[in-house]
Amino acid sequence: MKQSVLIQENKRLKLKFGFLKKDIVFTVSLILAVTSCLIYPPKLEYINFQVLFILFSLMLTIKAFEELRFLDKFAIAIINKCNNSRSVSAILILLCFFSSMFVTNDVALLTFVPLTLVVCKKTQMPMMETIIFQTIAANIGSSLTPMGNPQNLFIYSHYGIKPVPFFSSVLFMAALGISSLYFLIKRMKNRELKVVLTPVPLNDWKKPVIWGLVLAIIIASIFGVVSYQVAFVVTLITVIILHVKLLIKVDYLLLLTFICFFIFIGNISSSSTLQAFANTSMKDTTSVYFSSIFLSQFISNVPASILLAEFTTDWKPLLLGVNIGGLGTIVASLASVISYKLFIQANPTESKKYLIKFSIYNFSFLAFLTLIQYFILKIF
Repeated sequence: MKQSVLIQENKRLKLKFGFLKKDIVFTVSLILAVTSCLIYPPKLEYINFQVLFILFSLMLTIKAFEELRFLDKFAIAIINKCNNSRSVSAILILLCFFSSMFVTNDVALLTFVPLTLVVCKKTQMPMMETIIFQTIAANIGSSLTPMGNPQNLFIYSHYGIKPVPFFSSVLFMAALGISSLYFLIKRMKNRELKVVLTPVPLNDWKKPVIWGLVLAIIIASIFGVVSYQVAFVVTLITVIILHVKLLIKVDYLLLLTFICFFIFIGNISSSSTLQAFANTSMKDTTSVYFSSIFLSQFISNVPASILLAEFTTDWKPLLLGVNIGGLGTIVASLASVISYKLFIQANPTESKKYLIKFSIYNFSFLAFLTLIQYFILKIF
C-alpha cells in the first residue's frame, strides 16, 4: 500500500515537473535567474517588455497560420508540379529559407520538415540531406529580418536599429548562405519523380487575409511605424474574435525563458568583476564577433545575444555573430533541435548518421561564413 502511494506521488511529480526536463533551455534560464536573485535583488526595468509583447503577438499570429495550414497548402501545390527529385528538394529547402524570414525558423521547420518526411515515405527517396539543408536554410533565411528569429527581434529592439542599417548588415551573409546552398542542391542526386500529395482545402479565405493584415501591423510595430502596444491590442482582439483557443496553444515557456534571461543578465551585470572581465574581453568589433559565435555553440544564439548585449554597444558584430553562430553544433540554434527530433521520430535508427552529416555540413557553413564575414567586417 505504502509502495503504491509512493509510485503515485512519483508519477504526480513527473507530470508536474516533466516540462523542466522537456525544455532544457528554460530550465537552465530559470535556475540562473533564481540563483542570481539570491545574490542581487531583481528589478522590473531589467525586462524588455517591448520584445515580449511583440514576440507574443508574433507567436499568436503565426500559430493562427499554422492552424489554417496556409503554408502547407502553398507548398503542396508547388511540389505536385515537380517532376524530379532535385526540384522537390530544392522547393522544400527554398520554402524554409524564404518563409523563415516572416514566420521564424522554428515554424518554417515545423511546417516543412514533416512535409519532407511525407514525401520521403511516399517516394522512398532518402531525404536526410534535404532536411539538413532545410535546417541550414531556415537558420540563414531567418537572419535576414528582425522578426525572423528571437535573437534578431531582441537585438533590433534593444539597440533601436533602423531598417536600412539592419538589412545592409545581414544581406551579404544571407546572400552568401543561399548561394552556397544552391551550389549544394545542384550537386544532389537527381531522378525522375512525380509526387502527388493530397491538396489542403482552404474554403474560407477571409481568415488568412485578416491574419495577414494583423501580421503586417505587427511588422509595422517592429519597424516603429505603429506602437507595439497597438499591435498587441489588435492581435489580442483578433484572437478573441476569431480563435480564442490560440491563447492556450502559444509556447509560453519561450516567453518565460526570455524573462528569466533578462532577470539573470540584469542581475549579474551589477557585478563589478563581470563588468571588468567583459570590458577587457569585448573591447573591439573582432572580440564581440567571435565571442558571440563561440558562446552560441554552447548556450544557443538567443541567450548568447541577450547576455552579450549587456556588455557591448557594437550591435553589428553581435548581430552577425549570433546569426552565423546558429550554425555549428546541434544546440547552437534551437530550430536545429526541432528538425533533428522530427527526423529521428520517423527514422529512429539513423540518429548517429544524421548527427555526423549535420555536423559536417553545419561546421563547414560556420567556418566559411565566419571567415568571409570577418574579412567584410574588417574592410568596412
